[in-house]
Amino acid sequence: MVSRAAHNTYQRAGVAACFFLLSVALVAADKDWQFDADGARAHQLIMNLQTDAAQQLLGRMKGNELHKMYLLSLNETIDALISEDETKFERSEVLFKERLAYLEKLGATPDALFLRAELQLQKGFNQINLGQELSAVLSIRAAYNLAQQCVKKFPDFVPVKKTWGVIQVMIGSVPDKYHWFMSLLGMKGSVVVGQKMLNDLRASRSSLSSEAGILYYTIKGLINQQFDEASKGLTDMLKQQPDQRLISFLAVNMMIKNSQSEEALQIIQHLDANTKGLPMYYIDYIRGEILLQRADYTASIQAFQRFIQNYKSQNFKKDAYFKISLAYFLQGKTEQAKGFFERAKKTGRATAEPDRYADAQLKEGIFPNPKLLRARFYTDGGYFKEAKEILTAITPIDLTTLLDRTEFYYRKGRLAHKTKDVAAAKIFYQQTIDLAKDNPWYFGPSAALQLGYIAQEARQYPEARVFFEKALSYKKHEYKNSIDSKARFALDQLPR
Repeated sequence: MVSRAAHNTYQRAGVAACFFLLSVALVAADKDWQFDADGARAHQLIMNLQTDAAQQLLGRMKGNELHKMYLLSLNETIDALISEDETKFERSEVLFKERLAYLEKLGATPDALFLRAELQLQKGFNQINLGQELSAVLSIRAAYNLAQQCVKKFPDFVPVKKTWGVIQVMIGSVPDKYHWFMSLLGMKGSVVVGQKMLNDLRASRSSLSSEAGILYYTIKGLINQQFDEASKGLTDMLKQQPDQRLISFLAVNMMIKNSQSEEALQIIQHLDANTKGLPMYYIDYIRGEILLQRADYTASIQAFQRFIQNYKSQNFKKDAYFKISLAYFLQGKTEQAKGFFERAKKTGRATAEPDRYADAQLKEGIFPNPKLLRARFYTDGGYFKEAKEILTAITPIDLTTLLDRTEFYYRKGRLAHKTKDVAAAKIFYQQTIDLAKDNPWYFGPSAALQLGYIAQEARQYPEARVFFEKALSYKKHEYKNSIDSKARFALDQLPR
């Protein structure tokens, strides 16, 4: 970090001029950005979420001040986002203003433009986490303009590929209903372009290549729905850095999306033994999910309760209480289930997608079909034998509503798809769509999305286009934002 005294010193014309010439020389020699030994060690500590140790090292670090500024800002942002400590957000805002003022005095050098863009983007992430959506959009717009300027002026400057790549993905995956707003702000994005940027950085000699790899595989999973590739890519990175906690955390997230809950649980247990750095309270939320999927209900409840007690943000707490309610419900403990069901209604906020889904279920005021619920959890976790046994045992008398009948075929479709029985999956998904019609359930649009993926993989592109457009056509359901962004990205990838 640049101290206030150093900041004032650099303002003096003579020293500022010398430093400016020095920074130009450094840029000419290092368009890739390669940290020195201390910088590389600090970066490794940050990626391992050892933010206090990184801060101490950076406080002693000499050498390239702009590299140091990048590392300090990254460290503070990760610390604030993981800890959910609002006082850290406030402190980072003060430091952001000081750093931005310093960088503006350096002019339009590639380093200065990149760092200004990166700091604005990090500020945007912090504001999103605080629920300051409008302020976040303005920060991201500032980052967009600066990164775009850097890319145009200095196309060979490698580090900006990280910032520009992330912004391209963010804007490219914005739901349709917000496109007018993005256009009004003069921002256009493409997930494909963003991924290429990150892949180029990942393959470079830059010290930021590992960050690019993490971002690349996270996007592969969360945006592209290529969870197999994302999970494998992150676990391969983990083999090279087995104690890297950030990669471990993201690998766990990709694995549970890929129905690899048992493998994810093994990594969580490794994380339990690696206590250096920031506490990762969110891991208990994921642990609760996995234990619920494998029907270990008592342990699942305990994990969710630890999460609720320790996690400072209100995000995911509504869903955690709802999941506790479901765990009691599946044990036949009706009174406890009702108590936590009511508590979930009054707790947290319906901003994160799991909370929105929980909120929709809570507003219905009834518990789901228990057999379908078990089938869903078993399938999601990769416990396919148990899921098949339950679905096979379900009879028409168990399906008393159109909603239940629709979900039944959707669950059969998901199980068939995940167990590579594509022909059966196609039949069940189509039955789901036929039954769902225009009802505001996610089963229809999700089935259409999956049919699009199946057709895309078979290179049946016209059919894939029809199904992706079908997924987009549903007006209202719990997962509209994520399904729409996935369908739109898939459409962008189809040959014209």
